[in-house]
Amino acid sequence: MSEPVSPTEPQPQPGEEAPEPRREPVFNLPPVVLAVIGICAVVFLLQQYVLNDDQQMTLLYDGAFIPVLYTGQYGFDWFLFTRPFTYAFMHGSVAHIAINMVWLAAFGSPLANRLGATRFGVFYAATGLASVALFWAMHPYGEMPLVGASGAISGMMGAAARYGFRVDRSSGSAAFAGEPLPIAIVLRLRGVMTFLGVWMVINLATGLLGLAPGIDGQIAWEAHIGGFVAGFFGLRFFDRPQRSE
Repeated sequence: MSEPVSPTEPQPQPGEEAPEPRREPVFNLPPVVLAVIGICAVVFLLQQYVLNDDQQMTLLYDGAFIPVLYTGQYGFDWFLFTRPFTYAFMHGSVAHIAINMVWLAAFGSPLANRLGATRFGVFYAATGLASVALFWAMHPYGEMPLVGASGAISGMMGAAARYGFRVDRSSGSAAFAGEPLPIAIVLRLRGVMTFLGVWMVINLATGLLGLAPGIDGQIAWEAHIGGFVAGFFGLRFFDRPQRSE
């Protein structure tokens, strides 16, 4: 992956002290990403250590996405409007939330620094919605609750591919750089296509064969694909215009 070259810094004049080189903090996540991680962590801790069994079932039913509830056979409740969004803050196991939060930090941070907090929040919601839309289309009568941020995170991976994984760190915070690449160019980038190929194989292996150590239940690879497609093809609707020099 290539990175844009930072502008040449001015050289100190005779008699002046050289400025100290700028250091990027090791732990430097955008506030909006920290907020999402915090919400996911709080919800998980409530599920595991605070709520009793009945309360856990109520939270799961009201907060998770359950496809069959959207076929019209079970009547109406107001949570039908919120489940397609709240499910993305719930997780089923320690391994599930740990893996998702690592990927969220890795791909969400440069995307949030690029888009800004508001656009990133809308992007998270939209790609999470696209994830459950495809999952529902393929399993309209499914009764198993769907939880997890991985659909929205897959959308972030799709966005990263459109930037060609180009990252600019000149401001002190890593952010995806440059204009989103045309799809035809992305498909010719060997590094990007290799990453996407490996990602696709892992998704199919974990989803179809159930090869996901430490994670209970089936992996919803359909939701991952839905989120990725939304992020890959819809990035331009969220991208923040860059200032021309």
